[in-house]
Amino acid sequence: MELGDDGAVRLELATNLEALIAGIGPEHDRTENAPQSERYEALRRLSPADLKAAFLEFEQQFLEGLSLKEKQTRLVLERDDLDIPEIGDPNLPRRTVLAYSGQLPTGAPSLTWHYKEVFGPVVLRITRQGEVAPFYANLLAAGASETIELTPAVAAASTSDTVLRYIKLGFDHILPKGLDHVLFIVGLFLLSARLKPLLLQVTTFTLAHSVTLAMGLLGWINIPGSIVEPLIALSIVFVAIENIFTQNLHRWRMVIVFGFGLLHGLGFAGVLRELAIGDGQFAASLIGFNVGVELGQVAVVLLCYAAVGYWFGARNWYHARVVVPASVVIAMIAGYWFFERVGVLA
Repeated sequence: MELGDDGAVRLELATNLEALIAGIGPEHDRTENAPQSERYEALRRLSPADLKAAFLEFEQQFLEGLSLKEKQTRLVLERDDLDIPEIGDPNLPRRTVLAYSGQLPTGAPSLTWHYKEVFGPVVLRITRQGEVAPFYANLLAAGASETIELTPAVAAASTSDTVLRYIKLGFDHILPKGLDHVLFIVGLFLLSARLKPLLLQVTTFTLAHSVTLAMGLLGWINIPGSIVEPLIALSIVFVAIENIFTQNLHRWRMVIVFGFGLLHGLGFAGVLRELAIGDGQFAASLIGFNVGVELGQVAVVLLCYAAVGYWFGARNWYHARVVVPASVVIAMIAGYWFFERVGVLA
């Protein structure tokens, strides 16, 4: 969203238009698992002109679910552009760009955003006319409403506000949203249910992913998610299989954890890159996100310890009855993710 000095608002939304029209909500990780999958696939086969016609029939519903308000007054949005690409790679969604404009009263102190829950989560970035870096950037959950202060004196978030916001974002990326990262931490826990070595491994993992996260955000490394995500799944498989065939925590495990932390950091970078963090917020957001991730990982460790480690970790049957079965399940889940992410199961 770009705000003009005269109160003009320009909204540019990049989205999977077919999923919006079909009504596939964020509760479906994969579109083919949704009841509306046939409708979705039919829309994906449409030419840009035909898909535009389908959207025009749906547009009123879309605008009812997209709300921009100044106090209690809803902005009237007029469509400026609709850019629908030609049909491309069938394994990838089309990235359609919608452009709308509206008008705020000059000097409006705030703006409230709301996006209908079925439309899914959204990365919201707001810039001022003539500026490149956003003064507001956040990942909003599906159905969330957010009031953004626009007055220049208060629009720039303090360092503490930025750190706290990114701590929450980092924690959310582990619990409840980061099932693959949670399984990796559970895999580390299973081999050694003692808290001290566990927390040391988790901290090593955090330090490692901090390195590649920072490098990814700075643009020094940019590896596509199509490569990173399958490798993350394989790292989980590796840890799970190692748990099955060994009962001792070797020193070289720390090297492996550090290496896999570098890999997972590239996955985290993809999340934060979408927020287009400004130079003035870089250090605060990076620190906050890493602290949030660390807290999320420690929470997973403590939950596992309270549920399993404290009671059974010292039993002589712990490896055979707990570690091996749990690691087999983790390896199967992560193996499925790997084949899914490379497109074999698409």
